[in-house]
Amino acid sequence: MSTCATASRLLTEPLAGTAATARTWLLIEQPGPWGSDALTSSHLDPAVGRALERAAAGTGVRVALIRRPGRHADCHGPSAQQVFVAHTAPGRSWIRTTVLPDPAALLELDLAALGAGEHAGLWEEYDGDPLAVVCTNGKRDRCCALLGRPLAAELAAAGGNEVWEVTHIGGHRFAPTLFVLPYGYTYGRATAQAVKEALEAARDGRVATANCRGRSAWERPGQAAELAVRALTGEEGADALDVTATEGAAPRWTVTVSHTDGRAWRVEVGQGAAEPPRPETCGMALGTPSRMDVSAITALS
Repeated sequence: MSTCATASRLLTEPLAGTAATARTWLLIEQPGPWGSDALTSSHLDPAVGRALERAAAGTGVRVALIRRPGRHADCHGPSAQQVFVAHTAPGRSWIRTTVLPDPAALLELDLAALGAGEHAGLWEEYDGDPLAVVCTNGKRDRCCALLGRPLAAELAAAGGNEVWEVTHIGGHRFAPTLFVLPYGYTYGRATAQAVKEALEAARDGRVATANCRGRSAWERPGQAAELAVRALTGEEGADALDVTATEGAAPRWTVTVSHTDGRAWRVEVGQGAAEPPRPETCGMALGTPSRMDVSAITALS
């Protein structure tokens, strides 16, 4: 039986400009099974999950559940749960972490400040290797389970202590899909070797652009524009480029991408439709998901 990921791959659907938008990620360890809407259909207290969803709305913070790769026993009461909060804006990327006996304490967070990149010394600074967070929630889409779980397991078996499974990051048809923190670059159609290269690059403050969907700090036009400038210039520095202006509205935008050395580019981005029709997720009718197309790049300085 064909899957949405198979159809997207065979149709060579472009990846650039398809990452979920999140300037800040709040990731909560929650072992056990996950439902389709994991914040309210897992062993996390659904009242806490609903309250976090409401509190995060409009703040730039995206909340998701994570767990270690492997078999997931139906355990109800972990004694403590690890939490990460990660900000992904260029030049201001950071990860803070703690272990909580009760995730309800997260309702006291100032999510608006965290979304703006202000942690005010919250918890402890995370100083470990970059995190690889792989989407594996088969209740959202079977491709995430069929392709994401084996990838996460392979990475963990190879000694990847920085590998986690995550509930949902969008783009099922690009499975296996993941993002790397602290920079927030998202990848699709990933292989274990490609993830290892992306993690090695992130350790060095670089970006691996192969099969990159974009940096979550920006909306989709900005993601596509920044990757196009990287392709043009060969720039690898994770924090060398920033999206400093986006003008226009669908289906056309003009995006300004600036370099820390003073250079800048004007990038014309258009929204097109992916043809021919294909399923955006398994079990859905055929559709024409939008795609980001860069038509021109002009050097400004």
